[in-house]
Amino acid sequence: MPLLSAISPSAHDDKLSSSIIHTLKKRILHWEYPPDHLLTEKDICKEFQVSRSPVREALRVLETTGLIHKKNTQGYLVKQIGLAEVQELYDLRLAIEFYAIEALTKNLEKHAAVRTLREEWAECSLETKSNLELAKIDQEFHETLVSLAGNGTMLDALRRVNERLFIFRMIDFEQRERVQTTYVQHLDILDAILTGDVALARQSLEKNVAQGRNYVHVAIRDMLVRSFDLR
Repeated sequence: MPLLSAISPSAHDDKLSSSIIHTLKKRILHWEYPPDHLLTEKDICKEFQVSRSPVREALRVLETTGLIHKKNTQGYLVKQIGLAEVQELYDLRLAIEFYAIEALTKNLEKHAAVRTLREEWAECSLETKSNLELAKIDQEFHETLVSLAGNGTMLDALRRVNERLFIFRMIDFEQRERVQTTYVQHLDILDAILTGDVALARQSLEKNVAQGRNYVHVAIRDMLVRSFDLR
């Protein structure tokens, strides 16, 4: 039997579901949909030119991850996060990263890897990067610290938090003065770790995160305006 004919309909539907999930998830996380935007099976089937089966699976997955919630039989409503939830995500992010930098500060065996990260960061050219590129670089820096600390569960949790906060990182870097301050603050964090100063490392991290965090209320306002304009 030829390979193509051996592919089951369910496998094809799984591939379609994954594609729909990726597209809708990206739209939600980038606030292309305003809060409570209605998603229906009929509209999604029409847009993606697919049957209801992969669409139902995609919506089920998105509901499980908390990005949408069911509205009776009418469809699903997009769940955009508000100011209070964003602040809670920042609290969780700080708790995870505080643990990581304290662990790295005390574990001298990890300092060689931290020094390598510092050398890479010191040579990093940020001025010509877009805000999308800067957000990715910044996210990678912080996730690398947690990765070096060796706690996989915390790294997974941070990645989930960062996924939700990514749009805020992007908007934060629209303020071009943030580029230089971020560069310096990251070096300060690494230097404090290497000198064994836990208090200074925590202070430097909190200062770095606070600049973006304090801008959240403005970012949410801007994203609300943009999301309704896109519709």
